[in-house]
Amino acid sequence: MTGGAGFIGSHLVRRLAGKGWSLVVLDDFSSGRMENLEGLVGSESFRVVKGDVRDRKAVDEVLVGVDAVVHLAGFVDPAESVRRPLFTHDVNVNGTLNILDACVQSGVRRFVFASSAAVYGDSDRLPLFEECDLRPLSPYAASKVSGEYYCRTFGDCYGLSSVILRFFNVYGPGQGFNAYAGVITRFIGCGLRGEPLTVYGDGSQTRDFVNVEDVVEAVEKALSFKSSDSEVFNVCTGRPTSINDLTGVVCKVLGKDLEVKHVEPRAGDVWHSYGDPAKCRRVLGFETRVVFEDGLRRFAESLSV
Repeated sequence: MTGGAGFIGSHLVRRLAGKGWSLVVLDDFSSGRMENLEGLVGSESFRVVKGDVRDRKAVDEVLVGVDAVVHLAGFVDPAESVRRPLFTHDVNVNGTLNILDACVQSGVRRFVFASSAAVYGDSDRLPLFEECDLRPLSPYAASKVSGEYYCRTFGDCYGLSSVILRFFNVYGPGQGFNAYAGVITRFIGCGLRGEPLTVYGDGSQTRDFVNVEDVVEAVEKALSFKSSDSEVFNVCTGRPTSINDLTGVVCKVLGKDLEVKHVEPRAGDVWHSYGDPAKCRRVLGFETRVVFEDGLRRFAESLSV
């Protein structure tokens, strides 16, 4: 697993380790943290290698004897990718290509690729379904489109079975206060400190917020997916929430009447985004279970401890 010390990765590691999986994590710890893996390091069925996904030697080391790979590592900030397009491409595209090639050479059976709803851009069709046109609005989104195409190509050319999961807006405990944090983390952090909630634009933009507990269940199902074909799935709730509505839910969960400040929109941001979960439910047997307000409350409680 790449990026296993990060936000989503550490949740997935704990889920799979608890079910008896033998795991190897590759992480450069640029955003992941060793403390996220506390209690697991040192066990016979768990190993951590510090390394970059672009480093072939490190990648080859972790793939020895590996049957399946979950590729979560990457540069995940759309706005920052506008300022750093070459770096974004290097990590997200070259890194993914490096992993894919190493998987073929090592005989890996299944490759699960963490893509993003950002690949859709501002689509004319809502809810977004897997066959919608891809209209990336940032180098980050374009890098995810490239990663998806490489996954499909490696299936066609080399027989590597890939499951591409388009994560929508993931939130939950462990999502740190850093450059990669989502809007929910920023809002709750500001709210706990009694600071205003900053909204980019008029707040009418919509998002499909999915809890990390649901996301790791989707990844687990992707790992056991029986088909050898490369497939793509939305990981989403199918329910749109506007940013203005989100500020209201955050205020309710925190029990505070917080000031909301509107500033200029950010370059590379999608305006409306919510997905159609039908294919994931029908083919993978997955659907989200965490109620948004309950998930938000648990998240806030984890941050306030």
